[in-house]
Amino acid sequence: MKVVILAGGLPSTLIEEDEKIPKPMAEIGGRPILWHIMKQYAHYGCKDFIICTGYKGEMIKEYFMNFYIYQSDITVDLQSNQIEIHKKRTEDWKVTVINTGRHSSVSERILCIRELLQEEPFLVTYGDCVSDIDIAKMIRQHRSGGRAATFAAAYPTGRNKILPINRNGDLDIFADPSFSSTPWVNACSMVFEPGIFHYLDRGETLLGERMLRRLSARDDVSVYCHEGFWSPMETIRDKTLLEYMWNTNQAPWKVWED
Repeated sequence: MKVVILAGGLPSTLIEEDEKIPKPMAEIGGRPILWHIMKQYAHYGCKDFIICTGYKGEMIKEYFMNFYIYQSDITVDLQSNQIEIHKKRTEDWKVTVINTGRHSSVSERILCIRELLQEEPFLVTYGDCVSDIDIAKMIRQHRSGGRAATFAAAYPTGRNKILPINRNGDLDIFADPSFSSTPWVNACSMVFEPGIFHYLDRGETLLGERMLRRLSARDDVSVYCHEGFWSPMETIRDKTLLEYMWNTNQAPWKVWED
């Protein structure tokens, strides 16, 4: 199953030196957060990635064009410009990088790559969130539900809009989310059937109210409630905390083996 990563947002302002790079290229432990996200999905066998870029997408292209070198130790003969590779390391991933426009909405980015998805189910995630969501389990729930879309939901970090999930555990745009003592927010990880394209509108976000209303009215959306770790990297505080977790070997999202 292909993984679409939405990496086309505005420049990172997490720290001063990151101001001129796309947020997905901001680093945790010396690696872009984009790499951390891809490692999680690859752990569950999802290794075919389509990265939708916008702001300075060429930096993401260059990263993957030189990925083999970035991962390995090298010796460079500066006179002959010859490169010797030591401890060769890489990943068995297929990565497609598509410029979907700096100012495109999320829906527009997905519509831009429709032909690459080949009318098959696909995963979507944002390029600035890490989690320990069990991707395989989420896919199984999606397949058993027979709906066009499944959204992962997680506990809020304090700045997120609460999702209207009803007592049956379904996303219901008409429900009052205040009844529950356990609020849920969009965890930025989704599974879509090709039928999702009937719900996408150019100019509105992926979780635009019109889209949710249509999905909910047709009972065509399910929610995968994730009770584990999930965190966006939106502020310096987020970045500092994620760096600390990684550097102290306490990163919950590191579900893969070295």
